Amino acid sequence: MTGNTEHRVARHLMVPGQPRPPRAATGTMSITTVQRWIMSSLALVTVEHLAAGIVIAAVFTDPSEPGNRIGLLVVATVLAAGGLVAFRLIHQKASLSPWLALALLPAAIGAWLCFWR
Repeated sequence: MTGNTEHRVARHLMVPGQPRPPRAATGTMSITTVQRWIMSSLALVTVEHLAAGIVIAAVFTDPSEPGNRIGLLVVATVLAAGGLVAFRLIHQKASLSPWLALALLPAAIGAWLCFWR
């Protein structure tokens, strides 16, 4: 050995007192953006599950009283629209958009299950 007492440290190891240089920020999101996506996803999924539950309740109500079924399907549609609007407002977008047409999907499926199946 020569007088060189320094040895080379592998790149994957951490060296105390020598922090790694920061990586280039490619494709990263800010904390605020991540929080928005998490909150909007939770809001949308929770409300849409509630709307689906109300559609299921409409399917199992008494078929001799179709007004009850229709009322529950209307409530499910309003809730689904509310979930979509909440999603868009959390992302600071306009609340009215063509995506609101998806709010009719639970009611359409429920109407088919209640009246045409």
